[in-house]
Amino acid sequence: VQLQASGGGLVQAGGSLRLSCAASGSTFSGYVMGWFRQDPGKEREFVAAITWNDGTYYADAVKGRFTTSRDNAKNTVYLQMNSLKVEDTASYYCAANPYGGVYSERRYNYWGQGTQVTVSS
Repeated sequence: VQLQASGGGLVQAGGSLRLSCAASGSTFSGYVMGWFRQDPGKEREFVAAITWNDGTYYADAVKGRFTTSRDNAKNTVYLQMNSLKVEDTASYYCAANPYGGVYSERRYNYWGQGTQVTVSS
């Protein structure tokens, strides 16, 4: 599975961005699709995930502000980010997990390149 993330950018605090992650090369619908983020000098952390049957999971830090969704016909997963905060600044990565379980990055076999999100105050 090849993953291509896009949609990052610079936004003011309180604004919104939508990240997209396009998948190719394998059956997309059977994977758990996750979003992680990493700020320089920090560990990569779980942000959100969506299962093959549209179950969604969120980190406490983003719950109520971020929404993940998937379009299996387009082999694309999305992360809608609203009410952005300065602390959301990071490189965001999408990843595919064929095993189930959503929170551990070790479950994710395939990773896209990061897309930078910068939130200014």
